[in-house]
Amino acid sequence: MPELPEVEVVRRGLHEHVAGRTVAAVEVLHPRAIRRHLPGAADFAVRLTGQTLRAARRRGKYLWVDLSGGDAMLAHLGMSGQMLVQPVGAPDEKHLRVRVRFADDGPELRFVDQRTFGGLALAEIVEVDGTPLPRPVAHIARDPMDPAFDADAAVAALRRRRTEVKRALLDQTLVSGVGNIYADEALWRARLHGLRATDKLGRAKAAELLAHAAQVMHEALGEGGTSFDALYVNVNGQSGYFDRSLAVYGREDEPCRRCGTPVRREPFMNRSSYSCPRCQPRPRG
Repeated sequence: MPELPEVEVVRRGLHEHVAGRTVAAVEVLHPRAIRRHLPGAADFAVRLTGQTLRAARRRGKYLWVDLSGGDAMLAHLGMSGQMLVQPVGAPDEKHLRVRVRFADDGPELRFVDQRTFGGLALAEIVEVDGTPLPRPVAHIARDPMDPAFDADAAVAALRRRRTEVKRALLDQTLVSGVGNIYADEALWRARLHGLRATDKLGRAKAAELLAHAAQVMHEALGEGGTSFDALYVNVNGQSGYFDRSLAVYGREDEPCRRCGTPVRREPFMNRSSYSCPRCQPRPRG
């Protein structure tokens, strides 16, 4: 699933191409695309029509656009969701689910989703610690690239958890934005195995790990994110290319970029973890 860098790439594209534009018409072409909007497709289309899209925002891996009426259009990209800006009259994508046309007759916004795990919804805005957030996102923690991110508090919270360090990194209520790819990359940089117990981490090592997570995501953002296939693209349909710079993720049996030892793959929560056996030894016991 897309992680912080990929979602931030989409957010920037949305802000550039749709902010300040007024919705003229909405077509919902597949009901699963708005299943999180419980009142249904007709309500979604009616309430969004006539609204002006304001700033595109993000918290961790969660994306939304502020609306002039005070609510937000929340976008969940899921496994294959794409927010595309296309010229009016361009051929419909095979998996087009929602089309948003604008009053200026300019390029339209399309939500395309092959696997239909993602979707759009309208959500009420609530205030959390002085920050307005869509209600479904209210429980999500700040991410390491957020200017208001409190690193000391995040380190303390991580060390209080009695769990494995990779599970803690993926907990969006603790630190948001980090998914499977960047967790493995940050752990490699910190020379930690994902099974290391969080309550056994020293304060300095925990801080180092979070700093590495922020740095690797910053680097990925500079390269448009990580695209392993054509499903992860920006609003213009272009793929990112950080996959060329990954140290361990997806590189089973390839040499570690630091010591040359073949990278190992291990099962993890119905997914896979990648690490270097020499640089990241499994914890004893």
